[in-house]
Amino acid sequence: MTKETTLSKDYKSIVEQDEKYVMQTYTRQPIALESGKGSVVRDINGNEFIDCVAGIAVNNVGHCHPRVVEAISKQAEKLIHVSNIYYTDVQAQLAEELTNITNMGRAFFCNSGTEAVEAAMKLARVTTGKTEFIAAEHSFHGRTMGSLTVTHKSIYRTPFEPLIQGEKFVAYNDAQAIRDEITKDTAAVIVEPIQGEGGINVPSDEYLKEVREICDEKDMLLIFDEVQTGFGRTGKWFCKDHSKVVPDIMTMAKAIGGGFPMGAIVARDGISFGKSQHAATFGGGPLACAASLASIGVIRDEGLVDRSAQMGKYFMDKLNSLELDNIVEVRGRGLMIGVEINKPCADIVDLARENGVLLNCTSEKVIRIAPPLVITKEQIDAVVDVLAQI
Repeated sequence: MTKETTLSKDYKSIVEQDEKYVMQTYTRQPIALESGKGSVVRDINGNEFIDCVAGIAVNNVGHCHPRVVEAISKQAEKLIHVSNIYYTDVQAQLAEELTNITNMGRAFFCNSGTEAVEAAMKLARVTTGKTEFIAAEHSFHGRTMGSLTVTHKSIYRTPFEPLIQGEKFVAYNDAQAIRDEITKDTAAVIVEPIQGEGGINVPSDEYLKEVREICDEKDMLLIFDEVQTGFGRTGKWFCKDHSKVVPDIMTMAKAIGGGFPMGAIVARDGISFGKSQHAATFGGGPLACAASLASIGVIRDEGLVDRSAQMGKYFMDKLNSLELDNIVEVRGRGLMIGVEINKPCADIVDLARENGVLLNCTSEKVIRIAPPLVITKEQIDAVVDVLAQI
């Protein structure tokens, strides 16, 4: 398939309509997607693509998994929205499920990853009575004003400054750098256990343990941002499970709802919002909770956490076997993989798409590979064959 084959009249009309009515904040790929199943998506012209983006690490159970579709459909026939003025069975069930699989205390529901980070930051402030946060260089925690405060890249931050005051950025994978920036006003350290937007940066095995020790010693909270790393993505239910470090607060979103938009935080026992300290009209709505319960059930019943670990090793071994001069490093855990190359990778994304593979470039020179956890070895082989052309 060539790029020109996607430029049909229907495609052009979609683009024209988008450009007229949608704020042009996104740099889109030149295809219009129409349907998806498992690890494959199809555009409006019938062209199929192996999806190694998965909605940016969202579709862990694959596109339109029958159990998720059924759960949403059945719930939509009964109750779509009532707000948090009332109890619902599905929200209570999901809260128990999340605390069980995370070994944490209580949950709060919202609608996205950036909202989850906002909630975590508010909870840290109200719990500690302190106002400052330490975050890592190359971090990405969201684009709303609070989460943007702890997001490092200047292109995201500068147009909206001044932001909320009280942030400090230190080198990632350097626990001593955190220690050096602590003040009496430091409420929490917020860190991604693997940096996603920053380039799939995997810290040493001891880093998160050392950060936990520092937070305990200095009476600060530790926030893990697992928005991208959660729900089997790294070969464990959550990335924290690799190091066996338990944070005080943890954010999640992306894969939580099997493709349905949702976010949440969980906190350890003893840390919780009080009455009226935080709220979200749509947070933990019946449709989202039904989708999430179904998605978690699929991950468990189909063994997708172990599958992520196995397929991730297979994928990385195949990539390392290429031994191409352009590849600087292959790194990651499970099916969260980064291929760093020695030049900007936008052209490689185009090459892959023209050969039936969807990839994403992050941090300019890192090809981010985050397919559905149901991807097959045959599909992985096809992706690697395409990447062998770079």
